[in-house]
Amino acid sequence: MDDRLAGNTGGAWLGDTVHRQWLAREARSQIGFFRPSLRADGGFDVLDRDGSPLPRGVQELHTTTRLVHSFALARAAGESGCDDVIDAGMAFLWDRHRDPVHGGYAWSATGEGPADATKLAYGHVFVLLAAASARQVGHPRADRLMADVADILDRRFWDEAHGLLSDEFAADWTPFSAYRGMNANMHGVEALLAAFEATGEVLPLGRAGRILDFFTARIAPANDWRLPEHYTEHWAIDPDYAGNPMFRPAGTTPGHSLELGRLLLHWWDLAGRPPGDAPLRARRLIERALADAWREDGGLVYTLDRHGRPAVRDRYWWPVTEGIGALAALLKVDPQPSDEAWYRRLWRFADGHFIDHARGGWFPELDEQGMPVARQFHGKPDVYHSLQAALLPLAPGLARPFDGLRALRPLA
Repeated sequence: MDDRLAGNTGGAWLGDTVHRQWLAREARSQIGFFRPSLRADGGFDVLDRDGSPLPRGVQELHTTTRLVHSFALARAAGESGCDDVIDAGMAFLWDRHRDPVHGGYAWSATGEGPADATKLAYGHVFVLLAAASARQVGHPRADRLMADVADILDRRFWDEAHGLLSDEFAADWTPFSAYRGMNANMHGVEALLAAFEATGEVLPLGRAGRILDFFTARIAPANDWRLPEHYTEHWAIDPDYAGNPMFRPAGTTPGHSLELGRLLLHWWDLAGRPPGDAPLRARRLIERALADAWREDGGLVYTLDRHGRPAVRDRYWWPVTEGIGALAALLKVDPQPSDEAWYRRLWRFADGHFIDHARGGWFPELDEQGMPVARQFHGKPDVYHSLQAALLPLAPGLARPFDGLRALRPLA
């Protein structure tokens, strides 16, 4: 297998010409598979395993925003045919997801407008990510969307006293829950860093740093470098919370530790690499997650219980992709032999189990025998995680992936 994934397997894969060419081909394949998501009416279909549209339902906010971000990233890398998807996603966000009465962005929408008008921080930070990414490729609607969602995040979700994001409101902004969560804040870091890169405004960078400080300098060290997902209104850990099994599973989610470790290094680089232990914290998060979650037969378990034991042993594609991104970041800043070994191990497993070489895209979940199964996911629901796994290692730096990918055009 290595003769396909990399040529000079005795050296680092990130610098290996054959591996870099393979990553570029994999990115192009993913974009090609998901391009038909776009419908003639400007909405997006969720695709089945063979790329055909699944029965149409509501369009969820994270679907719209992630497609905008992913196709903008691919466009920066020199991939053609991305503009129609970006244009359609930006229009759908403003004309369908946006609540013209109460403001903010509905969790789901149809061609007629908002469906589930619940206002979630998780969804709103992805709107900011989409707007920042669209701005990076010069989209004419990006500034308007960025200004609107930044204002909403500031007025409705940002908790200045704690330096964190609150989670959820009803359509009219009535509070209906005291829940606080790590996931929305982690993706908030991602979006705030993207906003800083797109605009140069320092406020998003500072807020990203405050969120990271809470989770990586306070919570993780006190919990053996694992990250509890769920919290009370006053940001005390809620160990007994068990909500939505996909978005709010009980316990800890190792894939999020991998993602947050990479984002910590991203922030550290953008902040000028200040003295301190940020790189060490990132490494501890990443190494703990890999040690806890890697199964003997390959792949990463989805969740751990409060004691760090595997809870949900199902293997999804996205933790593996986040592990690839995290290891690529470590290899760029402080390479250790174990980092190279893990980077190769994760790509080999992805190539052998998740990537659909016959039809394109990635299978989202595996059964106990390592075969694709449809228990939690139907079809191939997302390009965001797997595309970043292919593109981020190609970018030369820890931060500013749009600039890094532009400098490499065309991908080779």
